Amino acid sequence: MSYFKVTGGRPLKGPIRPAGNKNEALPVIAASLLTPHDIILENVPDIKDVHVLLDLIRSLGTSVERLGANEWKINASSLDSSDLDEGLFKQLRASLTLIGPLLARKGEVSCPLPGGDRIGRRRIDTHLLVMEQLGANLEHDEKAERLHFSVSGKSLTGASILLDEPSVTATENAVMAAVTARGRTVIYNAACEPHVQGLCNFLNSLGARIEGAGTNRITIEGVRNLSGGRYRIQYDYIEAGSFMSLAAVTGGEITISDVFRDNEDVFAVISSGFKRLGLQFSKKGKDLFIPGSQKMKIRPDFKGAIPTISDGPWPLFPADLTSVIIVAATQAHGSVIVHEKMFESRMFFVDKLKYMGAQIVLCDPHRVVIIGPSPLLGSEVVSPDIRAGISLLIAALGAQGISEIHNIIQIDRGYEHIDTRLQGLGAEIERVGE
Repeated sequence: MSYFKVTGGRPLKGPIRPAGNKNEALPVIAASLLTPHDIILENVPDIKDVHVLLDLIRSLGTSVERLGANEWKINASSLDSSDLDEGLFKQLRASLTLIGPLLARKGEVSCPLPGGDRIGRRRIDTHLLVMEQLGANLEHDEKAERLHFSVSGKSLTGASILLDEPSVTATENAVMAAVTARGRTVIYNAACEPHVQGLCNFLNSLGARIEGAGTNRITIEGVRNLSGGRYRIQYDYIEAGSFMSLAAVTGGEITISDVFRDNEDVFAVISSGFKRLGLQFSKKGKDLFIPGSQKMKIRPDFKGAIPTISDGPWPLFPADLTSVIIVAATQAHGSVIVHEKMFESRMFFVDKLKYMGAQIVLCDPHRVVIIGPSPLLGSEVVSPDIRAGISLLIAALGAQGISEIHNIIQIDRGYEHIDTRLQGLGAEIERVGE
């Protein structure tokens, strides 16, 4: 297996552009199955998770053609199966978003139980609730560990659905299943994340009638058919946040390009935690400029109380940025609590940061206290998941000495050619053993 060999301790400098949003690209690819017409997608990140999902829809009879480095043409006119391959399906959690489109298009779908990052229990109950309320029948083959959904009648039927949690993928599944359902669907307690909004914008460009994206109440008037079209994936704001952490940890002067190209409100959310750490940055046109050699100081709460950075559903601080902001906090003066409310195993990577010299107290599975600044030392570590992996890579780039990061397939799942892009900033990083 390949690994990253990193020589850290040097400030990075230069421009870097976030890739397309992984969490938007995956459901948009899934939604391409809803129409038999050509779909052309631009700014698709060149990452492992995308290639797995493309292989998965190919296995169902869909035509997939690469038009350029980040551009794909998908045509599902020959979609001839709704039986999802177990080996491919279990490689990523986003495979679940195929249930809605396949059920809408084929009237049935068979799939194994999902895989994905091991960051704690990840319920599928909300997905099951959505499909049943839209009129699907569910059977669970416990011996084969497979789910089988089917529709009795001609098509799914619109319904009023109250999600028992604002799940992003369940909201996306509900939207995709409902766009061609008979009648009107109202989704209450819907997820509001930018990638959910992006999916709705994509479907509306094909002729869907969706209102309320970006709020917790989404209304869909079912249409009979969707057309083809072209759509550009928004930039990955999780990558942008990761690069902000990279600048904080390495002391580098970094320009993150095109951060303000799509929606400035997105940046206002992701930047809130970094402001609390005292990271200085400014807007330059469509770019974000982060000066080098900063002395970050955590802003305390009233009367000097230790502040808390908490994640939550949008527009609260994104859960996928909690790992990288922990690393950034190790280089700021003061103490801060990071409270990750959603997954009970995401915080367990901090023992690796402690091994590198970080002063972190794991209070419970959801909360850590970081005391900084702490000099970091090169070490040999293993990446347990995508976000922990990029966090360990950031720590290695800021650490004195040489680090080895193993299981980098996790990083490759979510970050496009990250080693070569970081080399463009002056990082001494080598992919060994591939």
